[in-house]
Amino acid sequence: MSKLLYRLGKTAYDKPWYFIIGWILVLGIVGTALGMNGVHVSSDIKLEGTASQNVLDKLEKELPEASGGQGSVIFNIPEGERLDTPENLAAISKAVSEVYKNDYVINPAELAAASGADAAAMQEQASQSAAAASQASADPSNLPPYGPLMIDGMPVPGVLISNAGDVALFQFQFTVQQNSLPKGVTDSIVNAVSEAEQGTNITVLPSDSLKEVGIPIGTNEIYGLVIAAIVLFMTLGSVVAAGLPIVIALFGVAAGVGGAFAVSSFVTMTSFTPVLALMIGLAVGIDYALFIVNRQRRLIFDQNLNAREAASRAVGTAGSAVFFAGLTVIIALCGMLVIGITFLSMMAIVASVTVLFSVLIALTLLPALLGLLGERICSRKAREKNQSKAHKKSNGFANRWISGVVKFRWLVIVGVIVILGTAAIPVAKMELGMPSGATANLDTTARQSYDAITKGFGEGFNGPLLIVAEPTDASKTVSLQTLGSIAQDLQQFEHVSVVTPAGVSEDGKMAILSLIPDSGPTDSATKQLVEELRSPDSSIAVNHDMKLGVTGLTAVNIDMSAKLAEVFPVYIGIIVVLSLIILLLVFRSILVPIKATIGFLLSILATFGLTTAVFQWGWAKALFDFDTGGPLLSFIPIMVTGILYGLAMDYQVFLVSSMRESYVHGHRGNQSVMNGYQMASRVVVAAAIIMVSVFAGFIFTHDIMIKQIGFALALGILIDAFIVRMALVPAVMSLFGDKSWWLPKWLDRLLPNLDVEGDKLIAELNAKEKQ
Repeated sequence: MSKLLYRLGKTAYDKPWYFIIGWILVLGIVGTALGMNGVHVSSDIKLEGTASQNVLDKLEKELPEASGGQGSVIFNIPEGERLDTPENLAAISKAVSEVYKNDYVINPAELAAASGADAAAMQEQASQSAAAASQASADPSNLPPYGPLMIDGMPVPGVLISNAGDVALFQFQFTVQQNSLPKGVTDSIVNAVSEAEQGTNITVLPSDSLKEVGIPIGTNEIYGLVIAAIVLFMTLGSVVAAGLPIVIALFGVAAGVGGAFAVSSFVTMTSFTPVLALMIGLAVGIDYALFIVNRQRRLIFDQNLNAREAASRAVGTAGSAVFFAGLTVIIALCGMLVIGITFLSMMAIVASVTVLFSVLIALTLLPALLGLLGERICSRKAREKNQSKAHKKSNGFANRWISGVVKFRWLVIVGVIVILGTAAIPVAKMELGMPSGATANLDTTARQSYDAITKGFGEGFNGPLLIVAEPTDASKTVSLQTLGSIAQDLQQFEHVSVVTPAGVSEDGKMAILSLIPDSGPTDSATKQLVEELRSPDSSIAVNHDMKLGVTGLTAVNIDMSAKLAEVFPVYIGIIVVLSLIILLLVFRSILVPIKATIGFLLSILATFGLTTAVFQWGWAKALFDFDTGGPLLSFIPIMVTGILYGLAMDYQVFLVSSMRESYVHGHRGNQSVMNGYQMASRVVVAAAIIMVSVFAGFIFTHDIMIKQIGFALALGILIDAFIVRMALVPAVMSLFGDKSWWLPKWLDRLLPNLDVEGDKLIAELNAKEKQ
């Protein structure tokens, strides 16, 4: 491997414009495709094989008019005023009428007629259901604190008003899911309902589902790049050298993320798919280039090589580590593919392709740019400064640190385990879900809308469930009387607020009902209700010989959390096994891969523990710019584990490969650990600071999902790099000494020698010099 990369580096150095023009052409192709196809991102998350998705698929096939997405609007008015005054009623009625004129919005009366039911009959069934609920309790305080908005004795379709008269909820359904709506449809609806504010004191609060999906990236990410540039300059001591890793990273991100956008019109891509690729692409692109540039400069300073030979050897040695480090990240990301969830698979593919571009660019474009710079990569001042340091005894911080770690290795090992174990305690209380208006910041329309709905109608109206009832016997049908009876029985379930019949399919094989829980979308009571409704032993299934399907955004989120929790152990097993194989090949050791994995488990548990404390319990919420704690993003465990495992192994490869290189070149025991640490620690620390800075830049975005991911990744790198790799790893390596490199002879003969340290390459080059 090192010989191949050495020749590649030398070719790129000697013929830089071939590679530079080649990569510019790649970006040109990506840019052209992007200009032709545009950017298409979606907020829709599809979970194949889950109960809620199966119901949606069936609805889309058999009753497509009922399978569309849902939208809602809150009409609010200051305290002490009412919405049901003539002028306010006129404004609301006009706004509702304009919405129902949209070709992509379903009018309830038309839906009832299309389903073969009479609208008046459906309303009567709904009234009977509500009456049954009222009779179930003799306590008048249990009556619903809302009712239909009436104008001239007739209800306004889809609109409820609170008994206090200060909040009205307008709910409607699209003919298709939101991600399939033509551009501008939701904007026209928002404009239509906003007209109600003209000449009145009404405040209109559209739900998040009516907002155009955007890419949650702001200017905060630039701060991470600025910090990265400062760290690069401090590490390399040259503006020119410091600029190269940033250029390389931007090329990789442009190719990977730009390519993803270019094909986004052909594949379904969520809004945060490219953000994940941007996070990882910037971090690994800078790090990989840093390792190679730093190795070239060390070869120039320490061995007096010219820039051409130093660049070629750097690509051959550090480039080998870059290749296998990148391969580990890609494997960790591609492990998500086995989960079988499309949106996660797409995130993994886009991020993996971006990492692949970053590796290829670091191994080809970087030496080409070094070829253009030539000897200017190290200024005369830098060379003189290094020569003056060479005559002084090394007593820097790295030397003092590693000496202390080796001397007090048992104290370090126990201390790290205790600290990380304590940080991991909140994991036991971690709750997973999807962000909702309940956890949005107080100044957002999403939070204001959620709070207004809760105040006027109850928290359950923020997470309605769509119920589909089908006869167990396929030859039977559902009558309107049966539908009403089902609605009344559903009303008796615990944690049910109100049930409204919505209609029956033309062939009578399927009935649809809307169910409002009395608990919030992320509450455990709602999850329990969904499980009870789906149970084949429920009272509905037994008494009416029916099978119930439950779907809607709330049910989808519940199923997502359950699905991800189910596949998480499988995912962990796959990436750990594959990565252990790679580390076994790279280090030719049994102990090192096992030690690396155990250290990672400590860091990931501590990361999830502290992330739970911050985002679920609300610790330091003011510092991280959010108002209310809530469940962690349901796919954070899988996503963050995969990414951090790959990136943690990056530092393992770069740090421990230096220790192995020292061992291979004759150092033994603690000396190999200390010598290897001193060679790699400075650049590994710089790389970790850069990664933490890049990821931390995403913490202060407005999107809570990106905020949580950025925090977990930044914290995970901070813990793994500075506590596990910089302290625990050398302490354990010192404890085992040369036994760290033990490998059974039979396995040694079977494994190919990848020569990651470049030992064979250096021997061959030295032999040529002696000829």
